Amino acid sequence: MTTHAATAQEHRLSPAQRKAIVAGAVGNTVEWVDWAVYATFAPVFAKQFFTPGNETTALLSTLAVFAVGFVMRPIGGAVLGAYADRHGRKKGLTLTISLMAGASLVIAACPTYSKIGVLAPIVLLLARLVQGFSAGGEFGSSSAFLIESAARGRRAFAGSWQQVSVGAGALIASLMGTVLNSTLSEAQLQSWGWRVAFGVAGLLGLVGLWLRRSVHETEAFTRIKDRPRGNPLVAMFRDHPKAALRVAGVTIAGTLIYYVWVTYMPTYAHLATGIPLRQALLANTLAIVVFLILLPFGGLLSDRIGRKPTMAAFAAGFLLFSWPAFHFLAADFWTLLLIEIVGMVLIVGYSANCAVIMAEQFPPEVRTTGIGLPYALAVAVFGGTAPYVTTWMNAEGFGHLVWLYVAIAAVIGLAVYTTMPETKGKEL
Repeated sequence: MTTHAATAQEHRLSPAQRKAIVAGAVGNTVEWVDWAVYATFAPVFAKQFFTPGNETTALLSTLAVFAVGFVMRPIGGAVLGAYADRHGRKKGLTLTISLMAGASLVIAACPTYSKIGVLAPIVLLLARLVQGFSAGGEFGSSSAFLIESAARGRRAFAGSWQQVSVGAGALIASLMGTVLNSTLSEAQLQSWGWRVAFGVAGLLGLVGLWLRRSVHETEAFTRIKDRPRGNPLVAMFRDHPKAALRVAGVTIAGTLIYYVWVTYMPTYAHLATGIPLRQALLANTLAIVVFLILLPFGGLLSDRIGRKPTMAAFAAGFLLFSWPAFHFLAADFWTLLLIEIVGMVLIVGYSANCAVIMAEQFPPEVRTTGIGLPYALAVAVFGGTAPYVTTWMNAEGFGHLVWLYVAIAAVIGLAVYTTMPETKGKEL
């Protein structure tokens, strides 16, 4: 094969590779609908699960459950990651979506505090812990599956669809919030409307389960499945400690800023400025659409110029943008929409790269565990607490300093991204 032909082959996806990427992305989308719908409807169902009284206290309690769900993500990353490294990406993905969808259906059917008292928040907490466990295994399994299913010169492009699917899940959750807030009265929304959202999310999970059962195992895992192997978790810590630390470092800025912009900005803007929640959700929905459209192009750019420049542009951009974004936030739809869109364009630099960078750190024997556990630890500490911290800061009169919270994360990210090795073109 000539050099030109070999290069072309590296940058061309075969029909089988395209099919695997589509199936992986669609299945991942419906899984993340289940995850994102909780934060989208937190202001609505908060009073249904906790002692009636102060609305801010109820919301903070609901967001505390949101944060506690992240505690299970490292456990899921370790347990489900090791499962996928031992038994295959396909089996790992099938298990994670089953757990996530089942927990959503439990939340949809759970009686409220007025019916069963303290059992209501306990059931909510347990369901969210299961979802956190599932989400912890999902990122590593889906990232490994997509990257291993791609041609060498299209890995970032393939990996960007992991984040396209996560964003699509957030988009569907946000869209459900917009539709239900616009078509139901407040009494209907709080009585049963929020249950519809969780029920739809759970049923979509069954579609994702069917899709995941229809795909083939990746070639990278098939090559090693019969080799003698030890515990993937032990091997990750023993043989790849620097790579694991790098995955956590790569994640810090990305997950914190992502959760502030994508998951909680509508609620924060509503509480901080008084803009109607339905307008804030609509601005969020439109910004996510822009984000999803740009993500594959961000992956193509990374495949062309490298991982480091595109990641550094994300962090530097937020270092400059964080103060203006929060300083000019107002109870105006167009202002909020502009802030949301600028932020989402910058986040493309992180989200188009994160899956491929993490996958390129490890050999296939420990790849899912190596991605899943360090990523989940960083997400638990920095992403899971972001909605609670921003709400608390606003409630305590420190809302004007949220920009600093974001800027510090950007500084940390910039330091990591400019010092990490370039992995574009690395052999998997």
